[in-house]
Amino acid sequence: MHEAPAQATLEASAPTSPDGLLANHILAAMTPANLRRWQPQLQLVDMQLGQVVFEPGSHLEHVYFPLTAIVSLLYVMHNGESAEIALVGNDGVLGVTVLMGGNSTTIRAVVQSAGKAWRMPAQALVAEVAGGGPTLRLLLMYTQALLTQMTQTAACNRHHTLDQQFCRWLLMSFDRLGADDMVMSQTLIAKMLGVRSDEVTPVAAAVQATGAIQYQEGRIRLLDRTALEAASCECYAVVRRECDRLLPRPPRRSGRARPA
Repeated sequence: MHEAPAQATLEASAPTSPDGLLANHILAAMTPANLRRWQPQLQLVDMQLGQVVFEPGSHLEHVYFPLTAIVSLLYVMHNGESAEIALVGNDGVLGVTVLMGGNSTTIRAVVQSAGKAWRMPAQALVAEVAGGGPTLRLLLMYTQALLTQMTQTAACNRHHTLDQQFCRWLLMSFDRLGADDMVMSQTLIAKMLGVRSDEVTPVAAAVQATGAIQYQEGRIRLLDRTALEAASCECYAVVRRECDRLLPRPPRRSGRARPA
């Protein structure tokens, strides 16, 4: 983790630029008074593509509020194979298990898309929410949304085609990225989907044939969101509706074609 050379200065009135405080939806929903109290605890850090943030069984020293980074939560089998169970981006916080009274995790957290995040000591977050109130409720609502994403992903991986899973994964990634381009290696995509690396190319080619994306040399460009949603399964819409219901969210970017 490459940290900023000095602690970043935060203000409740910070702009919603990619590196600004309010780019994270959880922080943006907090009261100005809480943000001012959290200011000394937050530090701006860089998250590098492919970086492992947590390993199974590791003690969680920090939690992260992504701004432009996306982190994939993976379950890793004893034989080394893995599959993605959820994504965390500017919609939430990485490390919610500390809110449940535990300081460890059974998953691996890997940076799927490089970018920046606010980092906070885990125990500082625990202390902040110990008294309850609106911040605790907000974080618990996010946890419920994350659990919905996990359960729907498990069902999707069991019942839907790999093409549909890839489309769902792309839509969720672009939602959290806030841009129309994503750099992603074929190997990393394979790890996210829990398939062999050579299975990614025909899947990406099939989705590209719909006109929804352009896929070339590890770069994915969103061309038509409506087409991508049509090629996906029901799971993306289920998760999106639940997140929209539970959490205050700023307007979503929708690529070059907005859905009705």
